[in-house]
Amino acid sequence: MAMQPPSSTSSSGLSNNFSYDVFISFRGTDTRHGFTGNLYKALCDKGIRTFIDDKELQRGDEITSSLHKKIEDSRISVIVFSENYATSSFCLDELVHITHCSKEKGRLVLPVFYGVEPSHLRHLNNNSYGEALAKHEERFQNNKENMERLQKWKIALNQAANLSGYHYSPSEYEYKFIEKIVEDISNKTNRDFLHVAKHPVGLHTQIQQVKLLLDKGSKEEVHMVGLHGAGGMGKSTLAKAIFNFIADQFEGSYFLEDVKENSTLNNLKHLQEKILMKTVRLDDKLGGVSEGITKIKKMLCQKKILLILDDVDKLEQLEALAGGLDWFGGGSRVIITTRNRQLLTYHGIERLHHVSGLYDEEAHKLLRLMAFKNGEVPSSYEGIFNRALTYVSGLPLAIVTIGSNLFGRSVEDWERILDEYEKIPNKEIQRILKVSYDALEEKEKSVFLDIACCFKGCKWTKVKDILHAHYGHCIKHHVEVLAEKSLINHRENDSYMRLHDLIEDMGREVVRQESPDNPGERSRLWFHDDIVQVLKENIGTWKIEMIYLKCPSVENVIKWSGKAFTKMKNLKTFIIENGHFSKGPNYLPSSLRFWKWKGYPSASLLCVLNKIRHLIFLFLFLFPSLFMQTFEKMKILKIDNCEYLTNIPDVSCLPNLEKISFKNCKSLVTIHDSIGFLSQLQILNAADCNKLLSFPPLKLKSLRKLKLSGCTSLKKFPEILGKMENIKKIILRKTGIEELPFSFNNLTRLTDLTIEGCGILKLPTSILMMSNLFEVTVSGYTQLLSKPDDKLSSTLSANVNVLCLNASNDEFLTIALMWFSNVETLHLSGSNIKILPESLKNCLSIKCIDLYGCGTLEEIRGIPPNLEALSALRCKSLTSSSKRMLMSQELHESGSIECCFPSILNERIPEWFEHQTNKSISFSFRNNLPSLVFLFSSKLVSDMYPSIRVYLIINDNVYNSRIGLVPGHTYLFPFKVQDWYLEEYQKLKSMLDEALLKNEWIHAEVRFCDWGKEYVVESGIHVIKHLTNMDDFQFTDSLLRKNKISDEYLKSSRSVMKLLNDEDISATPPRYRVLKTMISQPPYVVTSSEKDLNFCAIM
Repeated sequence: MAMQPPSSTSSSGLSNNFSYDVFISFRGTDTRHGFTGNLYKALCDKGIRTFIDDKELQRGDEITSSLHKKIEDSRISVIVFSENYATSSFCLDELVHITHCSKEKGRLVLPVFYGVEPSHLRHLNNNSYGEALAKHEERFQNNKENMERLQKWKIALNQAANLSGYHYSPSEYEYKFIEKIVEDISNKTNRDFLHVAKHPVGLHTQIQQVKLLLDKGSKEEVHMVGLHGAGGMGKSTLAKAIFNFIADQFEGSYFLEDVKENSTLNNLKHLQEKILMKTVRLDDKLGGVSEGITKIKKMLCQKKILLILDDVDKLEQLEALAGGLDWFGGGSRVIITTRNRQLLTYHGIERLHHVSGLYDEEAHKLLRLMAFKNGEVPSSYEGIFNRALTYVSGLPLAIVTIGSNLFGRSVEDWERILDEYEKIPNKEIQRILKVSYDALEEKEKSVFLDIACCFKGCKWTKVKDILHAHYGHCIKHHVEVLAEKSLINHRENDSYMRLHDLIEDMGREVVRQESPDNPGERSRLWFHDDIVQVLKENIGTWKIEMIYLKCPSVENVIKWSGKAFTKMKNLKTFIIENGHFSKGPNYLPSSLRFWKWKGYPSASLLCVLNKIRHLIFLFLFLFPSLFMQTFEKMKILKIDNCEYLTNIPDVSCLPNLEKISFKNCKSLVTIHDSIGFLSQLQILNAADCNKLLSFPPLKLKSLRKLKLSGCTSLKKFPEILGKMENIKKIILRKTGIEELPFSFNNLTRLTDLTIEGCGILKLPTSILMMSNLFEVTVSGYTQLLSKPDDKLSSTLSANVNVLCLNASNDEFLTIALMWFSNVETLHLSGSNIKILPESLKNCLSIKCIDLYGCGTLEEIRGIPPNLEALSALRCKSLTSSSKRMLMSQELHESGSIECCFPSILNERIPEWFEHQTNKSISFSFRNNLPSLVFLFSSKLVSDMYPSIRVYLIINDNVYNSRIGLVPGHTYLFPFKVQDWYLEEYQKLKSMLDEALLKNEWIHAEVRFCDWGKEYVVESGIHVIKHLTNMDDFQFTDSLLRKNKISDEYLKSSRSVMKLLNDEDISATPPRYRVLKTMISQPPYVVTSSEKDLNFCAIM
């Protein structure tokens, strides 16, 4: 199923608020006094509240709004398809609204095929349904609105035919057939709805997101979905809402609450018995867990089951209750909630949804409802309400708990209560959040407390270094465990350490409880007043392991004796940011591993350093000469921003250095050669040393990062002595470098080189021998030359695939393409060139050209023969003749080139587009995908308009193309099915494959909208006739205009849509990366390549 628009009723389907259990749709003249009448009586006799329309003879041709309401207020719809059902336009309108409620609100639909076959609904020819619809079509001729209505009927019939239902055979007793239907409905209506929440705010969007995971792939497959997140985020609430929303669609269903607690109290065997009882009514006593596993597999493997396991915390629970997909029958769904993401991954569950709480409007709304009941915030409470909203930080548990506590209280009471919570967290919130902490191993607990107390919001690289000094190489594993258990929000590539505010408070409260009254007895100190008290009063003890003091920017000098560290025998990390102390410490413990002090009073430093020989990280500012002391274990030395440092002396006495940084040392002129021979050095940062004239040779086998940007006086890149295999990327911005040495090719694993400067750039021919060099960016230089002693050999050919140039003239571009003759993607963004030369016709490798923002570009004289994409976005000087060349019919008959450039204003749609309209494009096809050229034209030219998103509707399903059309521009590119909504491509492809095999007409429409507004554009279609069978293609009016892509959907699409990130983009073929620059923010990307449709859009 494709992405469906969410319902406008946020609580729809979340609770048992139905007026009727069953709504029956039927053709009265066929079955009122026979089958349907008997079914209605049997349902009523069973106590099932059933609606049947007794006014069929008095009603008109169209369904009434009151009948719409009856359908919406019914839990189940039974559709009796009989011989003449399709002759009634009223019945067909009912059917359309029933299928709408099924998709939008989770309603169950049960078709009954009485005297007809399901295939009659799918294939509308040579049967009563086809004849009836043909008569409707004849009656609706020249009535556009009714033709749209007819198309909806056809789609709804096709969808109903594919549903699981009941097929009556004349050879069976009708009363037994009815008994079976009534029994099944009774089982479903007897299932009680779970209580979800008093105020189910924000649930519907998350339900839709989880439903996408549940529906992904074949409906007949078994799927397991994991909901993970921190305690109090609403995982159980969401799972209950989903259960209510979809449980009626299954033969058996069960929501097993509190697996963690119940497995401890009653053991897993008891839980297995409950699953069997609730799903298949098997009331057996099991001999043990092993027997239970066998029994569950045997009894459930043929049943379509919905099973939700709530709050799982051990693998053995999953293995005993839902050990594998083969335990359950086709179409079954298993949902597991847990705080531990790794548990889901280890169990092989790939479909995961992170429950992350409420934010913005949703959090605001729920807190209003909890604190004021009527949802209105009195004006006198607005300030304190916003403070409370900030404190709860979107955590549903906190919003409900604290909102209830604040209800009915005065503003003064609110202030007092929030003051107390900020000092000591609410006990109920603390208890629930602390469950995950209590389940950690001791080392993991320690790492979590370090992060919660001192490092939230800090750069991960910094935190990693500090924690590595404490815990060694295991720190990576410990942090992964914390993330898996949702205690921190950290991912491997994150720049900053993140965790929820209330989880941070929970960790700090754990430390505060170590000694509520005496901060000197706590393991970690972070609160300014506590630290100052400990240092001034000398009350520190051996229990203190970490001190992190962030002083206000303006603070009086803190006077102390300097003796406070004497008793802190276990202190490992000591950090002071901007502290103004009267003196330095007289003593630091030998246990210290990480020491950073901004504004350190220098007089007493040397005698202290001599006592901490095991120091691994030293960050001192303003006094760089001190690092010459011998600290063999030191790994990081940071002496940035030293204004008067002129020379980096011999550092050979620091053999274990892994990182050295002296960035922004404005007076630095020379560096000792020893820095180039530190075998363990991984990061060397000399950025922004603008007086540095030369750099010593480098023989650094471990080096991963070399930063020289901002060294404006540096004319030559350092010599590389021997192979250095760990550097993948070098960025040289704002340097004076004019020459790369021949030894540059010793950077054997280099893949990306960026160099920005001015004047002439001299390249060695050795760069052509760098087999791994994939992308080169050159900017700011006016000439590109080989070194005088080098000769560019015609036998050498660089492997560079992506070339980014800020070319100042045609000659520069021509020489660059001689150097890098195998380039496939050429970025010339912002270049000052006027002509794209004719010589590009000889560039056989180029597939993509990016000319974004080349404001002076006037002519495109040459197109590479294998070009696949060209972007000239915002090339305002481009001539009309060049634009017409790019949109010629001859070019697009081949269906291989993608283009983007400013539109030609006041020019009509080209005549070769044989079908033209002033609205969205709509067409139908069968047997094979047609080969088309689309044209979409808008005359908007203002930058005030947003980019316009493009949507594809196929048979009532909506697919987002990830394409954003910039107003005032023309887009031409091959249009392929897999470009539409990447995550749903396989589902779309399966649907198309099935429909094409059945020779069914497939109805398609392309529409344009953004931020809740739909755009009307001039449109045209050109059929590439030698590639398309015209008997299998037809132009149609916009038959789906008022169906799924309603205003409601357009407004909600921004919250459901998932955008491609940089990692997704980097994984795409190079020819499509250029398209990222063809699209305005946010960055949509077109991916993959399969010649199905050809697309042209003129904006």
